[in-house]
This record gives sequence, structure tokens and C-alpha cells, in this order.
Amino acid sequence: MSTLEMAAGNSTKKLLRVQRGGEQHWVGDGFPVRTLFAYANLGPMISPFLLLDHAGPMEFPPTEKRLGVGEHPHRGFETVTIVYSGEVEHRDSSGSGGIIGPGDVQWMTAASGLVHEEFHGGDFARQGGMLEMVQLWVNLPAKDKTSPPRYQSISNSQIPALNLPGGYGTLRVIAGEFGGIKGPARTFTPVHVWDLHLASEQPFCLPTPEGYTTLLVVLRGSVNVNGSETIRAAEVGLFDRVGDQMCMESAQNATVLLLCGEPIDEPIVGSGPFVMNKPEEIKQAITDYQSGRMGRLS
Repeated sequence: MSTLEMAAGNSTKKLLRVQRGGEQHWVGDGFPVRTLFAYANLGPMISPFLLLDHAGPMEFPPTEKRLGVGEHPHRGFETVTIVYSGEVEHRDSSGSGGIIGPGDVQWMTAASGLVHEEFHGGDFARQGGMLEMVQLWVNLPAKDKTSPPRYQSISNSQIPALNLPGGYGTLRVIAGEFGGIKGPARTFTPVHVWDLHLASEQPFCLPTPEGYTTLLVVLRGSVNVNGSETIRAAEVGLFDRVGDQMCMESAQNATVLLLCGEPIDEPIVGSGPFVMNKPEEIKQAITDYQSGRMGRLS
């Protein structure tokens, strides 16, 4: 039996709600962003995930100007940047950095704190073109929030890509595993991040762990679930943690991210670029940043 078929005795996760993304706003002068979900209003329901921004798609004319967002801090979580088109250049106070292009992923663990900047890649800026990317924030458990920062640059060629049986589409395993195939990203808690391109008029199911938070982020196209519910572009389906598979009736030229993660059952206290467990830890993060303890970019 295919992993995409509904297995007898398996329990299907129910769709709890569809979350519509907010209005587009600019981050710096290089990233036109819509926030598709955030912990501020969804809280523990989306744990261990915190936030997802979808930048673009937007056509940028050729320029010699550096477009992006300058030096800013993070502490207490990880940022995952997935580029669909265009090019993003990263540099941080730990000495890490690099350029990621179409299909590439940058998994940055801020943890105890660092300062970084993100700009359009130089070649891309000079040539101009279409920019589209997402940035996902993944929370860290309290015991790991003060770990040393780390940086994972994951190229498109390192990410396993599978053709789904039945011609349903393709699936890239960025983190976690699918059908016994593991993704390259190293994570602190169990997390699955799958990048899918779907086109099917037939029902199919994907295995999703029992008890895990499950979010279906639709970037393009649309997906039908639960018989009649449609999740469209710039919308997120939030599913019940009960059940071990997520079933879709059809998908119309859809680009989606399927996010599954073991919930972190701890308080969430955040302020801007800092996400901790207690208000006093936020105050300490601000003090540490202002005093230079998170480093600086030279």
C-alpha cells in the first residue's frame, strides 16, 4: 500500500481552522512580507512553530543598491529561510554566512543570541528578477535557548526530492523524514518540514505523527481537505493533533509547506526578535543586545 493511501485503522487529523495571512508589509527595503501565522495570536496551538513570513513573489528591477534588512538581533529560537526564486545573502556575528538561491535553505539557530543581516544577493540585485521566499521561526525548549548559535547552509542538491506515487506531485524532505528518507537539517526537537508541489484530482493522505502539531501552509494554488474545506494561497490549515495522517481530496497546482512538530509544553514570552519563557529573560536579552554581548557585525 502506498504511503499516500488511507490505511485501514488509521485516524485522519481534522481541520480545526483556516488562518488567513495578514496584509503585506515591508521588512527593510528588500522583503515584501505577509505573515501567514504568528504565536502572538495562536500561541501554544502552533508549538513548536512560532511564525511564518512569505516574502513576494515580487519582481525587482536591476539595481546597485543593497536591498534587504540590516543588523538586527535574535535570541531563543531558530529561523528557517527557504528560497523559491531570487537570492538572499546572510551574515551574522558568529562568523557564519553565505548566499542561498532557488531551492536552498538556511537554518540559523540564534539560541543564546546573535546579530545578523539579510540582503538580496549581489548578482541577483544587479540582474533583477523575481524574489520569493519564506522564513519560518521554530521555538527552542528552555534548556536549549542558551545554547551556542549555529548555522546550517543546506543546498538544493542536499535535500532529498521524491516523486509521489500516483502522479500527485513532488515532496522535498528539508527536516525530519518521509517514507524512511531523512532530511539534512539538524533539529533540537522532532520536526518535519516538507516542501511540496501538488496537482491531483484524486484523494490522497500523508502520514503525520500522532500528537504532533500539523500545519498546511499554502503559498500558491489551493488544496481541498475534509471533503469541502478549501485552503487557498496565503492561508494556513491548522489540524488537530489527534490522528496519524492528513488527507486531501484534491490539489490545484499547489505549492505548500507541511509542518509537523512535537509541541513544546512551556510558556512563550516574546518581544520583537526575542522569544523566551519569562518576562525577565526578555529584559535580559534586550540588555545583552544593547551591551554588545550578542556580538556586532564589523
